[in-house]
Amino acid sequence: MSTQPKKNAKVTINTLREMKEGNDKIACLTAYDVSFAQLLDDAGADIVLVGDSLGMVIQGLDSTIPVTMDEMIYHGQVVSRGLKRALLILDMPFMSDASTQQAVENAGRFMKECGANMVKLEGGADQKELVETLTRLGIPVCAHLGLQPQRVHKLGGYKVQGRDAVAAEKMLNDARVLEQAGADLLLLECVPAELANKVTEQSGIPVIGIGAGNQTDGQILVLYDILGISAGRIPKFSKNYMQQANSIQQAVELYIEEVKSEKFPDNEHTFN
Repeated sequence: MSTQPKKNAKVTINTLREMKEGNDKIACLTAYDVSFAQLLDDAGADIVLVGDSLGMVIQGLDSTIPVTMDEMIYHGQVVSRGLKRALLILDMPFMSDASTQQAVENAGRFMKECGANMVKLEGGADQKELVETLTRLGIPVCAHLGLQPQRVHKLGGYKVQGRDAVAAEKMLNDARVLEQAGADLLLLECVPAELANKVTEQSGIPVIGIGAGNQTDGQILVLYDILGISAGRIPKFSKNYMQQANSIQQAVELYIEEVKSEKFPDNEHTFN
């Protein structure tokens, strides 16, 4: 029996777990303003992420690193005003979680000032204690493995992660540690499809992919990428849905439909 949430029912952590158990795919997109947030909500997006990707697609920066807490708060507040149904996640920007106290204060601001339902943290097993603390305080966490844009200089560029056996085993272990620490959701970015499938199979929490094949529990893309309006090159793992649509609304609905039916991503938009 399908566990897809009803059109107007608020999506919660329990909803996402039920969707994973029922093998119903979770459709997610980014948003940065109220107009697009409302459009995504009406189209049936399950999760809306206010990503620090706004630094690149809104501000024209070369990376996400300069994005500030105040900027994230502003965009989080305006996006939340457009949502009734979708679960709202906000990215913790670079250096906003440098200490546990700082992370708790900033995550708390997201929950109190923006109405966030969850915060997203980049990092592996090194984030274990922080995830445990946030969980204990009632702040849901989405962990983020694979390509981590805030660590792009340490990673040596925007490259697929987990291709060798050692890196793959580390990612599998990181996923286990973060789930045990209390993470409620896991995002995998730019990961070979076979490895993403292994992570998804071992995880008791929903796994969302971006450039991670179609065997994860859901997909997320940057809204501006699927509309073909992002400045610069659109990533290999994304798809311009405006090429098949007559309106922005139709493009978003088509993306959601293809995620739900497992048509997206296909081999063209997958790393092996």
